[in-house]
Amino acid sequence: MGDSWASSEHARLTMRANRARDTKPELLVRRELHRRGWRFRVAYRPLPEDRRRTVDIAFTRLKVAVHIDGCYWHGCPEHFIPPKTNPDYWMPKIQRNIERDKDTDQKLRAAGWTILRFWEHEDPAEVIERIETTLREAQNP
Repeated sequence: MGDSWASSEHARLTMRANRARDTKPELLVRRELHRRGWRFRVAYRPLPEDRRRTVDIAFTRLKVAVHIDGCYWHGCPEHFIPPKTNPDYWMPKIQRNIERDKDTDQKLRAAGWTILRFWEHEDPAEVIERIETTLREAQNP
């Protein structure tokens, strides 16, 4: 395997199986928002100059961007547990994710978007309520 980013074949397979989209928390929120009549785009790329940046749930007409971040990948202050294996690779990667999240938020705000970020561990009912409140406010500025 050489200088692989994974410490073992098992680690490599586990990391490849992690979803970038359609995670369980994201699906729960999307299904309920859709059931309530909200329409949105999924894995939307709102920044023409940076097509790698995506928004988990985008309400394009209202310019509301929703991110549901995984506790491990985005460094949740409550639940993040530093990796025991290959920390010289993973810790800088997690830090880059955190920095990219901040940069993405800044770029979206500059483009007129409202940004909502949630952690995967947050109660979906509370997440949905906060999203709907923001959407209603955006509809009636």
